[in-house]
Amino acid sequence: MNNKILNIKDAIKVSQKLRKQNKSIVLVGGFFDILHTGHIKFLQNAKKQGDYLFVFLEDDRKARKTKGPKRPINSQKDRAKILSTLRSVDYVIMLKNMTNDNQYDKIIVQIAPAIIATTYADPYINHKKRQAKLVGGKIMFVIQRHDNYSTSKLINKI
Repeated sequence: MNNKILNIKDAIKVSQKLRKQNKSIVLVGGFFDILHTGHIKFLQNAKKQGDYLFVFLEDDRKARKTKGPKRPINSQKDRAKILSTLRSVDYVIMLKNMTNDNQYDKIIVQIAPAIIATTYADPYINHKKRQAKLVGGKIMFVIQRHDNYSTSKLINKI
């Protein structure tokens, strides 16, 4: 793995180091299965909100549970490699078997992002608002969610 792809333990260490240097961390999360223009715009706009962009990358099991049995198209490892090549992404954090809010909360409290970036149509916005409040951070809406940009729509075209 390259040095931009981290496990949770290493991500916590990196975040602690960055906070000691008074650097701000922006956090986003998702599947990022087949990277498309909507993802790129989202990540670029999120990065503009702070010094370092951390991407929580959901695992394959959660992708199947959330998106359906034929997903993801790309494995978590491959998705992480692709995301890590983007200039806007500083770190990709490989999540493993996240099944409840408490698991996310524990990690978010330790990473303590200044900003949790999201879209206006985020179905998990209430969870993210609660998590931002836990760490004294802010929610930033960085892009409209466009129906034109959808991995599911891309798959249906194929």
